[in-house]
Amino acid sequence: MTKSVMTGVLPAHPEASYIDGSWVPVSSSETFEVVNCSTEEVVTAVGAATVDDVDAAVRAARTAFETGPWPLMSPTERAGYLRAIAAELTRRGDDFAQLWSVESGIAYALAKTRLPLFLSGAFNAYADLAETFAFRESRTPAAGGAGLLVREPVGVVAAIVPWNGPAGLMAYKCAPALLAGCTVVLKPPQEAPTSAYLFAEICDQVGLPPGVLNVVTADRQVSESLVRHPGVDKVTFTGSTAAGRAIGAICADRMARCTLELGGKSPALVLDDYDIGTAAKVLAGGISYLAGQVCHSLTRVIVSEKRHDELADALGTAMSALRVGDPFDETVNMGPLASARQRERVESYIAAGKAGARLVTGGGRPAGLERGFFVEPTVFANVDNKSVIATEEIFGPVLAVIAAKDEDDAIALANDNPYGLNAAVFTNDTDRAYRVARKLRTGTVGHNGPRTDFSIAFGGFKLSGVGREGGTEGLLPFLETKTLVLENQPTDASGFGN
Repeated sequence: MTKSVMTGVLPAHPEASYIDGSWVPVSSSETFEVVNCSTEEVVTAVGAATVDDVDAAVRAARTAFETGPWPLMSPTERAGYLRAIAAELTRRGDDFAQLWSVESGIAYALAKTRLPLFLSGAFNAYADLAETFAFRESRTPAAGGAGLLVREPVGVVAAIVPWNGPAGLMAYKCAPALLAGCTVVLKPPQEAPTSAYLFAEICDQVGLPPGVLNVVTADRQVSESLVRHPGVDKVTFTGSTAAGRAIGAICADRMARCTLELGGKSPALVLDDYDIGTAAKVLAGGISYLAGQVCHSLTRVIVSEKRHDELADALGTAMSALRVGDPFDETVNMGPLASARQRERVESYIAAGKAGARLVTGGGRPAGLERGFFVEPTVFANVDNKSVIATEEIFGPVLAVIAAKDEDDAIALANDNPYGLNAAVFTNDTDRAYRVARKLRTGTVGHNGPRTDFSIAFGGFKLSGVGREGGTEGLLPFLETKTLVLENQPTDASGFGN
């Protein structure tokens, strides 16, 4: 199966950047190797863009925004392109799913079911907003006349996506930006770039005007030139909090707009009325998704002191039952981590956990898997809420079980963390779930499991970022608001996008 992936769905132009509607060879001889994280084999290499390549991409996007037809089309016209992209994403959905499993390690059985719908769903949902979102509203000015509040595209967008979910996050950055009338420079991760190239192929195929989408793969130093580029009006970034802080500082210095979706250390509060075994299975299933390499994973499990040991043991049983291996094996629950570097990071946190908490299960590398970046699903009990494994994002399949005195203490422990991305409340009482959820300082709270929803909004409090993605909330950051106070209502508003 893996061999067929290598020959069937790889990008047609990995050596090039996609700039101004053409595949342009990068201006260096450097490449980034793309590694199959299950076998450690190199499957392809992509050209490493330089500062000059990034500049060319931004200039193409700038020209397309300033003089091209895209921002002057109506939202309905742009929505037609989004629907065409969605159709092609559906048709090629399995290609994206296979490459996600190769690059990031997600179980293919899960990827092929969820990813195509997620990708096409993003573009179709934003196409639908073309008909319902108020891009222009009439208002009554205080001093008389005719008032209009119009929402116009912010300009050139730098969209920077991470290696754990590059295709899905690419969709939820590019779809609203394109609907808004922005032009885009998409910067995929050097570890997992292939989905961005497939996306560029699709945009080329559907006839997106030149310069509206541009794709460059660059290292972190060259990528900084994209963030600093004066031709970029907005940066939308998903990644680590450390990188997000640096990007936010650069954007603040030149007043560029930015949306930052950053890290998480999300709590799951298992209240006393909820079944321990059910909670354990749900939490183990959640952490197996992408081997815990998910910013919104529920990694801190908070439970009352009297039920702590019971839940820790149940989690140990559920995590031990997960089958780890080749993500293309449909009997496997959890694949590898995405890279050797990521496995080393996770193992360093496991070592720290062993020094201060009780290891319930896992803590090593699975037997019989000599190749690939695999690590065992791991549970720690009696974890101090101030310890490293409870406060820092591990980004791996590691759960920390923390004891609380009572419900109020559980809420306090959940909030006593620098992150605030996601949370869950396990209880049979919906009213109680609502009351507890309103007290949690997180961007999303699920009832009885992880329930993040990009169709509504996704993002976090505190160090988990700035802004939201998905739904109407995810469109607003790509728009600037302008107030017009005229003598009379215009009779012809055509030619300005709405």
